Amino acid sequence: MTVLEDRIAMADADANNLSLDEWFERLERMPVPEGYRVEIVGANVYMTPQRSTHWGIIRRIVRALEDRFGMDAAVFSDVRIDFPGHDNGFCPDVALLKDAAEEDDRGHWRYQDVEFVAEVISQGTAVNDYGPKRLAYAEAEVPVYLIADPYQGRCHVHTDPKDGDYTTCTRVDFGTDVDLTGTVVDLVLKTDDFPRD
Repeated sequence: MTVLEDRIAMADADANNLSLDEWFERLERMPVPEGYRVEIVGANVYMTPQRSTHWGIIRRIVRALEDRFGMDAAVFSDVRIDFPGHDNGFCPDVALLKDAAEEDDRGHWRYQDVEFVAEVISQGTAVNDYGPKRLAYAEAEVPVYLIADPYQGRCHVHTDPKDGDYTTCTRVDFGTDVDLTGTVVDLVLKTDDFPRD
């Protein structure tokens, strides 16, 4: 099939009849520019470019997790995990899974094994990170959800998921330590070098 035929097939397909696997298979055949990530949020496809600011924050969060848990920890960036809700195939900027996490029979990681998620805000998809993704992570009972916003120069730490939302949100300005002791990640995240946009 050509790219044009694939696009026509996607446009003609009834979204209710396609599984997330089928959507991602079709998206993988399309010419997504290098440096972009693709995810599905509430049955909508989003392609987001990764900027150097974005990656700089992701790298610092991953490094802090690896310093705390070791290089063999199940820490991922931009790896698909399907979350509760209508067609939510997310590719979190950073995800930490339980030590005992294993892929399911389709080769996907289970959302039930996610202990920590971090998203770095991009202008085009900020509404997803603050809205539907926050609610999906809470529904999945991810214990800690961190949003790093380089436009505000602030982190938003969501904890204590209950009834489909987080009951606690702590805001911490860049340059101030994010105290995650007492949570599943049990570390202090330094934000002094988090770049801003």
